Amino acid sequence: MRTQVGIIGAGPAGLLLSHVLHLRGISSVVLERRSRDHVERRVRAGVLEQGTVDTLIEAGVGDRMLREGLPHHGIELRYGGAGHRIAFDELVPGRSITVYGQQEVVKDLIEARLAAGGDIRFDVENVALHSLESQPYVTFGDGERLDCDVIAGCDGFHGVSRPSVPEGVLRTFEREYPFAWLGVLAEVTPSAEELIYARNERGFALHSMRSPTVSRFYLQVPPDVDADDWPDERIWDELRARLETVPGFTLATGPIIEKGVTPMRSFVVEPMQYGRLYLAGDAAHIVPPTGAKGLNLAVADVRVLTEALDAYFRDGSTALLDGYSAACLRRVWRAQHFSWWMTTLLHTFDEDDDYGRRLQLSHLDYVTSSEAAATTLAENYVGLPFDLTGPL
Repeated sequence: MRTQVGIIGAGPAGLLLSHVLHLRGISSVVLERRSRDHVERRVRAGVLEQGTVDTLIEAGVGDRMLREGLPHHGIELRYGGAGHRIAFDELVPGRSITVYGQQEVVKDLIEARLAAGGDIRFDVENVALHSLESQPYVTFGDGERLDCDVIAGCDGFHGVSRPSVPEGVLRTFEREYPFAWLGVLAEVTPSAEELIYARNERGFALHSMRSPTVSRFYLQVPPDVDADDWPDERIWDELRARLETVPGFTLATGPIIEKGVTPMRSFVVEPMQYGRLYLAGDAAHIVPPTGAKGLNLAVADVRVLTEALDAYFRDGSTALLDGYSAACLRRVWRAQHFSWWMTTLLHTFDEDDDYGRRLQLSHLDYVTSSEAAATTLAENYVGLPFDLTGPL
């Protein structure tokens, strides 16, 4: 087989890249080691930045998101027995977020690609990347081969793309946090209209939602925790303890339909390219989910890579491809800092660190009382405009 762009991974980055390249008349083949059912069902992020929403609409895959997604114009920071709203509609007029599950984005993209005759191959085994410096190709399955002009590595943190780069080429930056998130999906009407980020001496908690009838919750837990050690009753007791801290708020409970533990880490590789391999999304960077940046960074990478590939296949120009990593990393490091900042602002660290706790509370007071500080949070949370962090 031959195609212009071989895409490894059918997550949001790989699928969106394949779709927007198709709109530009550029051919691609997507290889995914998991089944279609697995890819469409795995629950991940659910907060879409303004720029991500705009990108999906521009790409023609935003209709269901516009019908079913939940636009939000603020979030609540809850601590010290009070709630404080960060009002996006006042601080950054015209920009907001939309709550719409990552798996729903994936479903929309798969449907669009298949309807347009796209080549997505699921359950692909033995994927290997070759000859990245000159004439790249991919082998997979039982001796099948895909020749291509470039390869996009969109296969996540544990994929084969990044390890295919020779040792010593990539520089790694990483940090692991001393806690994890226990994530819970429940069939219950959300208890609030907007997301609640709760700082509590017992640990952080987040109240989110997926639809008018399904809620999403997170609890800060030790990094080695087993989800099976948290029966439903214990989860609801702990969520009530961390969230029912303001007068008049009562947490609605219901059947828990899914739970799992998410490790908290920060990770970046530089550069995000080698030869004719270009890394995008989680293959190149991971952020703790506190800032809701993972999926949104993947979309930003795809925008940069699409423009670079379009220029290359249209007139042979390599300038944007050569600058791909630098352009992406400007936004990646801004999101890394924001995610780290939100994480340290809201989570409990060393229980004996009274000094650290007082600094944390002081900063929360500043964010919730200063329009300038609140604007900084709002501006980063809804997503910086793409033209502020590099070319499209």
